[in-house]
Amino acid sequence: MNTKNIFAIIITYNPDLKTLGELVERLRPQVGHVLIVDNGSDIDIQTWQCGAQDLQYVEILKLGQNLGIAVGHNKGIQAAKRTNARYVLLMDQDSVPEHNMVKELLSKLVSLPNVAAVGARYLLDRPTQVSPFVRTRGLSRDRLLCGAGTDAVQVDFLISSGCLISIATLDIVGEMREDLFIDYVDVEWGLRANHCGLNSYGVCSAAMRHSLGDAPQTVFGKSIGTHSPLRHYYYVRNALLLYRESWIPFNWKVADGWRLCLRAIVYMLFSKPHRANFRMIPLAILHGLSGRSGKMSDD
Repeated sequence: MNTKNIFAIIITYNPDLKTLGELVERLRPQVGHVLIVDNGSDIDIQTWQCGAQDLQYVEILKLGQNLGIAVGHNKGIQAAKRTNARYVLLMDQDSVPEHNMVKELLSKLVSLPNVAAVGARYLLDRPTQVSPFVRTRGLSRDRLLCGAGTDAVQVDFLISSGCLISIATLDIVGEMREDLFIDYVDVEWGLRANHCGLNSYGVCSAAMRHSLGDAPQTVFGKSIGTHSPLRHYYYVRNALLLYRESWIPFNWKVADGWRLCLRAIVYMLFSKPHRANFRMIPLAILHGLSGRSGKMSDD
């Protein structure tokens, strides 16, 4: 299985340099090319690169400002096409793959039917647990864990980190939706691929360690991830933007929507700083319902 025609894209924004170095060290032997797309970090990535041996053969594209994860992915995809790569592997700055992750992903990508993308299962650093894959059936959302004898599971979408996609599929489905900026970018692409008749699969034999950021809040027995008020804004607004799309299945909107309501309540009542969240969540609802997208002007 030749993984040298895989072009890996790492999106960075003020990364933890130790984790980024570990990511590159683990990833570089598994692929043909590694590109770091830096979204306007305060840290000088190129100066750091000069002092890190494992980064000597890694290309860095500095965007100069934070243009969002979707723009970063698309810049990387366009660079991959210029090298005639056959596949792109999307990675976040806070994910570290297992040594055989890419090989396992590629094996499934070339063997599964009507495949849009394959993705790794990931071990969360806080709390320490394997995150399930997700699939919507009717109005319920199934959380699928890998069990004995399970090679791959069909899902609605994959998180972008650890996601392997062929260039041919990107030509059919299209690139990432840039006006979402961050949050729901991977969800929208996965649903769009499914609308094109292609399926996404979680690969049980491919694994990575992944950080989701701030510690989750436990409310009514459910663990809900929290971030900054600005990230909460993007999450709520972008979900509502997706609900406006006629091509997205109605049952998926309903299944996702009630969870969005719960998250919005948690963000406003339980997440600090409370005042900022009370301001951002109603603003996100207003912008989402009115169709406003793009980057927040004060970001």
